[in-house]
Amino acid sequence: MSVEKLLTLDFSKEETLGKVFAKLPVLTSKEAGWNGIYLAYDYQLPGETPEVAGLQYGIAVFTQVPTPIEAERKLDGRSRHEQVLQGDVVVVPANTYHQAQWKGEGGVIMLGFEPTVFTHAIYEMVDPERVAIAPHFASPDPLICQLGLTLKAELESGGLGSRLYAEAIANVLAVHLLQHYSTQKTIIKDYTGGLPRHKLHQVIDYINAHLDQPLGLAELAQVVGMSPGYFSRLFKQSTGFAPHQYLIQCRVNSAKQLLSKGVAIAEVAYKVGFANQGHLNYHFKRLVGITPKAMLLDK
Repeated sequence: MSVEKLLTLDFSKEETLGKVFAKLPVLTSKEAGWNGIYLAYDYQLPGETPEVAGLQYGIAVFTQVPTPIEAERKLDGRSRHEQVLQGDVVVVPANTYHQAQWKGEGGVIMLGFEPTVFTHAIYEMVDPERVAIAPHFASPDPLICQLGLTLKAELESGGLGSRLYAEAIANVLAVHLLQHYSTQKTIIKDYTGGLPRHKLHQVIDYINAHLDQPLGLAELAQVVGMSPGYFSRLFKQSTGFAPHQYLIQCRVNSAKQLLSKGVAIAEVAYKVGFANQGHLNYHFKRLVGITPKAMLLDK
């Protein structure tokens, strides 16, 4: 069957999820500002989907499964009866048709990311033109499950400024798919030594100059002319922190300086790039040990 005759699922358009499932999901990344990465979550009752082909890579992560779910799944022309368990994932490459019918209920995280995200993440490791991701029926994958839960928790905590975090996780997902779901075994280049000193200073200066903006991994990598995956690895070797962890450290340090000058907490959160005051409070207490309010009272 040709893809053109199928219902098309576009994760970037939330309304198309309503055509695939019985209702729109209760949680999505629509307002999070993530770049080419999408998340939707819902607790699904027994039901079925039409046959659908996604424009993006799709991953279903089963996170709340009180009892095994009996399911019939059709994936890329193959059919299988499954017993879906908590922690199972289904991998559906872009433009691959998929249909499912299930008799139980459970929570499902649906992840989608644009093919360009995958390509950009790996192009300095392997030739993306020679890589194909194979569809996989429901099976356990602890890493994908944990990454899905992490992104879901970030949305639930109100992390609207979490673009860099989401892109970093998408990069890990891309490399994981390359290593474990590729149609052929691939050898990933290993890079050591960290970033050259001038490039490290260049990207650190850029981060500090744009703390109030929703920085992305691809944007930071572009500053030094690297792919996101390559940059992320070398940056961590140089600093000991993943880019999103370093960015949070910089924002908290900047917040401390502003608070010491008596700037209001809500204004500080805005000036250093946190999504809101609650997001500042969370990271400030985690890294400093006290809340911003406590620091103001100690002055």
